[in-house]
Amino acid sequence: MFGKKKKRTGSEVNSSSMADIAFLLLIFFLVATRVAGEKGMPFILPEKPKDNVILDIQERNLFKILINSSDRMLVEDEPMELGALRPAAKKFITNRKKDPNSSDSPTAAIISFRTDRGTSYDMYLKVLDELNRAYHELWAEHLGISEEELLRLDPMDPEDQQLILKAREAYPKQISEAEPVQ
Repeated sequence: MFGKKKKRTGSEVNSSSMADIAFLLLIFFLVATRVAGEKGMPFILPEKPKDNVILDIQERNLFKILINSSDRMLVEDEPMELGALRPAAKKFITNRKKDPNSSDSPTAAIISFRTDRGTSYDMYLKVLDELNRAYHELWAEHLGISEEELLRLDPMDPEDQQLILKAREAYPKQISEAEPVQ
């Protein structure tokens, strides 16, 4: 009796339900995981006009900016560095018929911005930032507050909304982005 060894059978784990558990976990994570939305630049596009409208815009009311594929900028057909763009745009917008070659009034001033297909996104965004800052500075000056105070105004607050509308009526932001040059 003592000399005979018993043969043991190996114990097995039933793995048939493992596939079911893995499938349930997969579904749980697909449902519970939040997918980040696309990030981009927020632009409010104007409504599509019902009829084709032909505008008669005088050449003097256009402030033309062109950026080539080498990220060099031409403003009114003259080379310009990025740092000089904001003061030049503000001068154009606030001209009020002082310079006969510049805009008639802030409401008539249109900034035409055109890029080349090879223009970098960095340069494109820097130019847009400078133009937006020019308008922010004009709005803040018109309201008699700092630019930081202007940016803290809450568009949902009725009092702040009135201030924002007052500034935008005096200096409407009219930036026209033309199709890129081939």
